[in-house]
Amino acid sequence: MNHKVTIADIARELNLTGATVSRALNNRKGTSEETRKMVQEAAERMNYRRDRIAWSLRSGRTNIIGVIIPSAEINFFGSVIHGIESMANQHGYNVLIYQSNEQPEYEQKGIETFLSTRVDGILASIAKETLDFSHYLEIKERGVPLVFFDRANDSLNIPSVVVDDFRGAYYATEHLIRQGYKRIAHITGQQHLKIFKDRLEGYKSALAAYSIPVEPDLIYQGNVSIEAGRQAIQHFLGLPQPPDAVFAVEDFTALGAVKELKDREIDMPEAFGVVGFANESFDEHITPSLSSIDQQTVQMGKEAFKLLMELINEGEEGTLVKSRVVLDPVPVYRQSSMRR
Repeated sequence: MNHKVTIADIARELNLTGATVSRALNNRKGTSEETRKMVQEAAERMNYRRDRIAWSLRSGRTNIIGVIIPSAEINFFGSVIHGIESMANQHGYNVLIYQSNEQPEYEQKGIETFLSTRVDGILASIAKETLDFSHYLEIKERGVPLVFFDRANDSLNIPSVVVDDFRGAYYATEHLIRQGYKRIAHITGQQHLKIFKDRLEGYKSALAAYSIPVEPDLIYQGNVSIEAGRQAIQHFLGLPQPPDAVFAVEDFTALGAVKELKDREIDMPEAFGVVGFANESFDEHITPSLSSIDQQTVQMGKEAFKLLMELINEGEEGTLVKSRVVLDPVPVYRQSSMRR
């Protein structure tokens, strides 16, 4: 009969105490990263298998986290998931993913599913159509650790990992100015979402820094999509003084703008410049290739997981070293805006 490897076996193998091995396997505080890695490698090598039911009953944990994303079809969220799962695998966690399809009712259903599954924590990016946040407050009231990524709501006082949307928008607009464009428009999204609001403010700030007045006619608000990008260009080109460049709030909207300009045989970048935001996977494969702002998506996923682990291990948000992680945006300029 094969011997079932125990924590005591791993402890003897590594000349550690059983308590140290247990802390390392359960990602508890009190062990160094080096020790944790050594223990987990030994556990894998020795084919250690935890009795998950017994362990869950003792610890009150399931080693499962839930992740709510607005859409699985958008590469941005796929990249964030990649970052989350890479960290989850290292720490022995399983990941459940729920897609809200940008609808609050699906978002709420996902949360109910996660809570009934007794996940150890939840990572979430808020749906575009969500205006009532009571389902997120319920997570807090139940004492389940929650971290927002990308789309957060500051009024809820929930830890978050975001990119500096203001700075990214400033970079995009300043780039267009430096490329010699004179009338720069902006396609924005729903202003109840902080990411879109911050990008609008970054656009305005860059114009102000170069003494360029903000013209309301050059700001178009739509329901971010390829079709919204097309409609925005139709609106802009119908103005008495149309713009010669546009900064779109995200890449699918920018793609719509590029398609409409190509249909009208308007040369990019010479006659018209376009910059998006997100650095989606299609950006470098379209013609012209699309300038954009990279949001460090994989790193965002990793940081969100680490923040959630802090909450799970500490139990209280007040013990967090940092409750908000802000990543630097990275400009990626391509053919659609590079005149020079």
